[in-house]
Amino acid sequence: MNLSLEALTGLSLPSVIADLAQLRITVFREFPYLYEGSLEYEMKYLQTHLECQESLIVVARDGTRIVGASSALPLNAETSDVQQPFLERDFDPKTVFYLAESVLLPAYRGQGLGKQFFEARESHAKNLGGFTWAAFCAVQRPPDHPSRPANHRDLDAFWGARGYAKRQDLKTFFSWQEIGEVTQTPKPMTFWLKNIGG
Repeated sequence: MNLSLEALTGLSLPSVIADLAQLRITVFREFPYLYEGSLEYEMKYLQTHLECQESLIVVARDGTRIVGASSALPLNAETSDVQQPFLERDFDPKTVFYLAESVLLPAYRGQGLGKQFFEARESHAKNLGGFTWAAFCAVQRPPDHPSRPANHRDLDAFWGARGYAKRQDLKTFFSWQEIGEVTQTPKPMTFWLKNIGG
């Protein structure tokens, strides 16, 4: 493997949006998301990043092949379903930097790229200035979910080691089409927060 990371912003983002869309479809098909993805849905979802000059996509490459990506943007540039839980708890969206997703092909996991994704996004937020919080959300699945693999490991310990705390008071719903569904249905999401200073 010949791994490298590149942080892209602004006008550079369109060059990797299609790769990020395909990675999201591939990785989020796994448990716990079970996402029946489509490029049409993806391109609509990722438009938010293209419209925000402060957004960031960190790309992991093996040689020239993109094998992982991680994105982030200010919360006040996100959609209402992402912002609403924070508004209800009196957070100022302008002080929250939203870590939208990290996706990495299975063969490249366990080599430190996930940690570097967090570091790069937090560094970007600090360079922009004015952010007190970094936040992301994760889908909530019951322990006895029928599609949970026997060897599945939640990422709670990994996120906690990065300094993030699960906030049961910050919840929302995202809708997507799950494998086996005929249409999109809402899925419960819980946010994790880290204080990254002012």
